[in-house]
Amino acid sequence: MINVTEKSKQEKTFLAVALLIVFLWVLPYFVLNGQAHMRMHDNLDSNLGWYEILKNSGNMFAPVNTPMEQIMNGEFSRDTYYSEYYGMVFLFNILPPVVAYGLCQAITRFFAFLGMYLLLKKHVFKNSNPYLITIGVALTFALTPYWPSGMLSILGMPLALWSFLNIRNGERNWKNYVVLTLLPFFSTFVIGFFYFLTFIGLLWVYDLIKTKKWNLVFLLSIVYMLVVYLLIDYRLVISMIAPVSSELTNRDVFYQSKLDIFQTLRLIVKNYVISHNQDRTISQFVILPLTIICLIWVLMKKKAKDNRLFIFLHILNLVLSTWYAFWFFEGWQPLKERVSLLTSFNFGRFHYLRPMIIYVLFALSLKMIWDQGGRLKYLVYALIAAQLLVLIPNNEEIKYKNQPSYAQYFAEDEFNEIKEYIDRPLDEFRVVSIGMHPNVAQYNGFYTLDSYSNIYPLSYKNEFRKIIEPELNKNKALREYYDYWGGRCYIFVDELGKKYQFSKHSKQTIKNLSLNTNQLKKMGGQYILSALPIENAKDNNLTFEKSFETENGYWKVYLYEVNG
Repeated sequence: MINVTEKSKQEKTFLAVALLIVFLWVLPYFVLNGQAHMRMHDNLDSNLGWYEILKNSGNMFAPVNTPMEQIMNGEFSRDTYYSEYYGMVFLFNILPPVVAYGLCQAITRFFAFLGMYLLLKKHVFKNSNPYLITIGVALTFALTPYWPSGMLSILGMPLALWSFLNIRNGERNWKNYVVLTLLPFFSTFVIGFFYFLTFIGLLWVYDLIKTKKWNLVFLLSIVYMLVVYLLIDYRLVISMIAPVSSELTNRDVFYQSKLDIFQTLRLIVKNYVISHNQDRTISQFVILPLTIICLIWVLMKKKAKDNRLFIFLHILNLVLSTWYAFWFFEGWQPLKERVSLLTSFNFGRFHYLRPMIIYVLFALSLKMIWDQGGRLKYLVYALIAAQLLVLIPNNEEIKYKNQPSYAQYFAEDEFNEIKEYIDRPLDEFRVVSIGMHPNVAQYNGFYTLDSYSNIYPLSYKNEFRKIIEPELNKNKALREYYDYWGGRCYIFVDELGKKYQFSKHSKQTIKNLSLNTNQLKKMGGQYILSALPIENAKDNNLTFEKSFETENGYWKVYLYEVNG
């Protein structure tokens, strides 16, 4: 038998090893700096550029509706970006970008580990302490790929739940309130904790119905965290309460609910097995088969009463995937067209709760095996190791090693050469990009008509559409992509489809470009930065100026001037 002291030493050793692995996971950002690799979608192509644009604009603390003149002719306003009090924005404002990004990763993964560890130890396993399982599951949870700019929006939920459950149970420890105060600075309300707090609110309602007691401290703790979020995101609150304009935005014409019943059912399965790109759990290889086998075992052995939490979480997990998929079911569309809030806000994102649920299910399944004793305990070690192994290829430095690094993507030296060649103040002209994301030009100080933007005036979307209308008419998929969403206000080209990233090694050319360059000129566009040569440039009233390429840059940029 191992005594209590020996168990404590072993637990501390496991903790130290787990934290070392987390440290090694984020170390490449600090060692490689600009040569570090990171996720492209909703990260390099957008948020990481936005933080630097905001930093360099001088509008960090500007009033809510201050125009960001560099983007979309000033139709893009300051309140569209994150609050200056959001942790990631703050860190990017005071630190070099890759260091800030690495620090955000470190903060997120450490507190993800801490939160899951505390939640499992105190509220899931309660009187028992299978420290191998609590530490092993907490570590695997902390290493899951997540949407980087969300920080603790998803991975911080276990820590928040730990605090709320403590308060719910009558604990008045100051640590709980520190968590509820600080978490909002490192997570987002709209994309994350709105859904979590709704869930906690339903838990309070459940308690009220069951016990007939109000538990005001628990209720006030929920309200308190909500208020902290609203204070941090005051820009969003002001824009909703007192909008400067009643003008429609691109979000007012979102057309998301277009799946038929068979497509919807397929999406349920896809989300349940693979998850959404913003809350990937990498659970399909080890955790999902394990938890389903354990569920079958529980039901066959008629142990449902002893495993109510396990069964409830299985049901909730499936319900969340079903709700997510049916949010895009075509039957919703008539109602969404009548109620604008259902169009502009995505209520389908309750699936953000799933990573926490899935990893708690993982822990409960491992505990079932552990409790069988004997050699089956070695299976617990093997399953934790197996989950670690399937997570390793998802480390950003490994997964995106064939993508451009941070420095290669933003290619500052190359764009400095372009600026020197044009030799004009950047605010005197506007550019658009083809075959590359507009935020590359924005990051380097160019004023762009195109952008990846969450919300902007519908009138601007319609005006910009006139530029690309000839290309949209060639391609139904691109046309619906722009008209039904429009978040990517890009120069779409039929020949390229939804590909916006062509390296300097690409052999592809654009043969039959059809743009309304008169409209482009009317909106102030004078140059096109293309990642590919345009063979029929003259047919589009374009003059090729020069190509630019550097050894370290990812792109070869072909500069075209709009005539007239």
